[in-house]
Amino acid sequence: MTSTLVHNITTLVTNDPTWETGPLGLIQNAALVIEDQTIAWVGRSQDAPPTDTAHDAHGRAVIPGFVDSHSHLVFAGDRTQEFNARMSGQAYAAGGIRTTVAATRAASDEELGDNVARYLAEALRQGTTTLETKSGYGLTVHDEARALRIAAEHTDEVTYLGAHIVAPEYADDPAGYVDLVTGEMLDACAPYARWVDVFCEKGAFDGDQARAVLTAGKAKGLMPRVHANQLTYGPGVQLAVELEAASADHCTHLTDADVDALANSRTVATLLPGAEFSTRAQWPDARRLLDAGATVALSTDCNPGSSFTSSMPFCVALAVRDMKMTPDEAIWSATAGGAAALRRTDIGRLAPGARADLAFLDAPSHVHLAYRPGVPLVSEVWRAGRRA
Repeated sequence: MTSTLVHNITTLVTNDPTWETGPLGLIQNAALVIEDQTIAWVGRSQDAPPTDTAHDAHGRAVIPGFVDSHSHLVFAGDRTQEFNARMSGQAYAAGGIRTTVAATRAASDEELGDNVARYLAEALRQGTTTLETKSGYGLTVHDEARALRIAAEHTDEVTYLGAHIVAPEYADDPAGYVDLVTGEMLDACAPYARWVDVFCEKGAFDGDQARAVLTAGKAKGLMPRVHANQLTYGPGVQLAVELEAASADHCTHLTDADVDALANSRTVATLLPGAEFSTRAQWPDARRLLDAGATVALSTDCNPGSSFTSSMPFCVALAVRDMKMTPDEAIWSATAGGAAALRRTDIGRLAPGARADLAFLDAPSHVHLAYRPGVPLVSEVWRAGRRA
């Protein structure tokens, strides 16, 4: 087994609380050792053990690879006109998804696979080393199953979202569509997925329908996550906590009871600032959640309608500027928080035993991701111990 020393790191973000420098476990003048795909040692440069090879970080900061725990990458088509109209004053509503459904159904497997690979590569260049993605733009048994099969060829974190909206063919029979999602469609899709999700929202699925979808998914061995409380107040967050979902995603409109429920559960509040940026909607109140003790993750929500960005650095900057997070909190939420939202302990941190996922920044500190918004600071990415 070959060992590699990464040294001359100005600031290393470990997310390891054993380093008594706050939640980020910061180490100055740091180094780390990689063996095979994992971190074997972390510490100060002067204490580094001998290794087979060495890699000079040239005084850059190093952070864990970003963990993007919410995206929708299996799609075709373009919604530029919708975005342009929205930026010209039209309101955002869930119904725009139907435009992408039509384009996705018409696309070939090759086209969909190429799109997923392209957006994953785009995210990787910006430091994202783990990315979850969903179905939800097929809404037929065949199209949902093929979306998940294609997604599973590119990432281990795959989510069944047959309950994105009611399929156009079932517009007059939403109960019939829920029966399909929880029956034949679930049977076809479960072998490719790890998670089950539902858009619990006005214009999509109500609380009872969402419960049926998530309960059926759990019975098939899929772990739940929920699109919750994005556009209005609703039952999504409470349902997520009740069913022990890994995450409640969006969390824009929260009551005090919702905040308390999240703070007293393992369910992560995943905030998606790209969606608010792209829809000019109300920002989630990250400060309220953090002060209550909830675990918060940040993610891109990369999708063609409401958040067409794959940039976690951009979302970090938005969270600091508009969601009242500190730079340290935003970095933790974009790495360790995302790992918690995926119930993973092997990613989102740089400590012995963790997967060697590193993002090098052309800056002396992680704070520059918010301090210099829009600047491509990620200069080098390693995934599972290898330079990507």
